[in-house]
Amino acid sequence: MKRIYVQMSSFVKGRKAAGPVGISIILGLLSFMPRLLIVTFLSKTPEPPLEWWQTSVIYQVYPRSFQDSNGDGVGDLQGIRSRLDHLEYINARALWLSPMYESPMRDFGYDPSNITNIDPIFGTMEDFDELLADVHSRGMKMILDFIPNHTSDLHKWFQASKAGVEEYKDYYVWTDGNLTANGTRVPPNNWKSFFGDSAWEWVEERQQFYLHQFLKEQPDLNYRNPKVVEEMTNALRFWLERGVDGFRIDAVLTMFESADLSLNEPLNNRPGAELWQYESLEHIYTSHQPETYEVIAKWRHLADEYYQKDGNYRFLVTEAYCETIQQAMYYYHTGADMPFNFDLVFLNRTCGGDCVDRAISNWMTNMPIGKWPNWVIGNHDNKRIATKMGTEFVNAMNTLLLLLPGTPTTYNGEELGLTNIEVSYEDTQDPFGKRFGPERYHEVSRDPPRSPMLWDSTHSSGFSNATKTWLPVHPDYEIFNAEAQRKAEGVTPLKMYRDLSLLRQEATFQRGTFKPLLVDENIYSFVRELEGESLYYVILNFGSTEAQVDLAEQGLPENGLVKLNSGDFHHSDYNVGKEIKLNKISLNPGQFLVIKYDV
Repeated sequence: MKRIYVQMSSFVKGRKAAGPVGISIILGLLSFMPRLLIVTFLSKTPEPPLEWWQTSVIYQVYPRSFQDSNGDGVGDLQGIRSRLDHLEYINARALWLSPMYESPMRDFGYDPSNITNIDPIFGTMEDFDELLADVHSRGMKMILDFIPNHTSDLHKWFQASKAGVEEYKDYYVWTDGNLTANGTRVPPNNWKSFFGDSAWEWVEERQQFYLHQFLKEQPDLNYRNPKVVEEMTNALRFWLERGVDGFRIDAVLTMFESADLSLNEPLNNRPGAELWQYESLEHIYTSHQPETYEVIAKWRHLADEYYQKDGNYRFLVTEAYCETIQQAMYYYHTGADMPFNFDLVFLNRTCGGDCVDRAISNWMTNMPIGKWPNWVIGNHDNKRIATKMGTEFVNAMNTLLLLLPGTPTTYNGEELGLTNIEVSYEDTQDPFGKRFGPERYHEVSRDPPRSPMLWDSTHSSGFSNATKTWLPVHPDYEIFNAEAQRKAEGVTPLKMYRDLSLLRQEATFQRGTFKPLLVDENIYSFVRELEGESLYYVILNFGSTEAQVDLAEQGLPENGLVKLNSGDFHHSDYNVGKEIKLNKISLNPGQFLVIKYDV
């Protein structure tokens, strides 16, 4: 049984109060050391107040799929504005808005042609300002998706660069490539795009190749050009001036590549990866280059400028799917408040208590001292958790998300327990899915978790009055929609999510210690504790069989009060508000208990 003890005060971002010099030196020396067993942080100085991003649930809104206000079958900004009551209902205090920038939509906004303007499909800048004002009027915060690695090939910068206009000539990564014996120009190396095949595209007009680590319509910016860094910093400043509260920085791992374009990346011999696929190479020259961290530090400095002006903290979170935990942890040292933690995203039904423990411990034991943890169970690029784990585990997964220490991020619809939809190849929108053709598109398409949000039992579940929506509406919308779940008797995923989110506001979950208890092939359990506050035990069954749990053996009190349960017990033994004995708890797969003990 693994035991980890972490004092939450060690995670507090100390920007308002500095600790003793001696402790600072020690923390600096220990920052890269794994803490495999026990981590504690002792301080007699008052703890600084938590920032908003530490106390909030971050709620990701995918604009195309949230709410359509004008009947074109695509969600928009006014639609989001009309649904802010939902965020308040689930106690989500920060809205992360996926791209709404001007774009030809080859990758649905992640290919911006103007990163300081709103695409007409989503509305106008006035619509954005009204949405932001409404968010702030409710005491909530807005985080924008910022896309630094590339632009659309229709961006005015790329059009000028392609034409050889001197001012923009080096805004992107260009090369002559190599000349073969027969006089043909070929790419300078074997680098692959995320979408497969060469990351280089020939431009006849310029007689050179340009780099694109994603679609060929998404040329990579050249951050070795100081003008590019300045342009993108100014784009951040544009949105900060409008009043946004932070940024999710997309695909940071690919912002820089080796300056030596002659270097080939080695094969990794990954089973099942074909040579044309990105996954076939070790990306030692095209990802996690040290210069990336310097640019993020520059953006942290910019965000802090605004923090100093008005006292409103500007939040930065990085998105990078890393090969090693050490790569992920390094982003904590760049000035980002945290790198997204995707360890829970990849859980599936083969994962029991031991497996869940490994995923959580992997982050907690490697995280640098003084940094803040975070958890994600789903997003617009990955299968929904109900599809991966099974619908009976939705409430258990949201319990982990919301009651573990740190900041939780929820993708719209996960609070409803939505599953992926089926999308035919003919209806497929995702360019990555299309790349694999009708035989294999279903293996990789990102469309299934992007289906429209389910609001009620009316036409298109209240998402749109259009005849056809951009992606099909979930066929079970009459069961899973938000209105039905709010009104239903008993526990639903939505009502459970709300209860968990409200419970998370208690001081014990905001600042308390975290200690795993009994962990085995079925059970994952932990305790949250804070001096002078209620103590909580959380016990979950992630296994495939019924499990008997004796928490008294763990040195806990004999009795405790049921604060929450998974709602699927067929007896009254574990009813909320009932005092139970802790020496014989029985849980079926997917069931959990949150037990309160007043010290």
